[in-house]
Amino acid sequence: MPITTITAADAQNKLQNGAVLIDIRGEDEYRRERIVNALLQPFPQLQQQGLPAGAQQAACVIFHCKSGMRTRNAANALAQSAGAKEAFILENGLEGWKAAGFPTLFNASQPLELMRQVQIAAGSLALAGAVLGWLASPAFYLLCAFVGAGLLTAGLTGFCGMARLLMLIPWNRR
Repeated sequence: MPITTITAADAQNKLQNGAVLIDIRGEDEYRRERIVNALLQPFPQLQQQGLPAGAQQAACVIFHCKSGMRTRNAANALAQSAGAKEAFILENGLEGWKAAGFPTLFNASQPLELMRQVQIAAGSLALAGAVLGWLASPAFYLLCAFVGAGLLTAGLTGFCGMARLLMLIPWNRR
């Protein structure tokens, strides 16, 4: 059964009529901010285990991520996960939900999502290497090269050493 995109207002109506909202983002993203009553089932788990227990009996499911990009890119797999159920993708994800004026649960005590932490760390190191290379010694440009090589490796292999290191920081331990 094909999966279509619906607006936040349409999703809200369907939720009031028994639909179940499924958040396919990572657990760290979900802990920081989520839509009230959305069930967490990260996309890799959804592919392996299927729908979460709370959605098994629902006739209609609505999938969402942060911006809608992950759900749009995974539309075929999401449709398969939904099986015979009526299934939709929330247009623009969590951001579209907020833009429509619907509430979310935001927990500022939770750390930023791990990938945002990686972006901040990598960007800071690259900027520091460039500034120090210009001001102090060209040898500092090697720091930029090291960060670039790490990002390239992460993109090609799916293994991010910086993310692994950041997971060891106390605020990222679960």
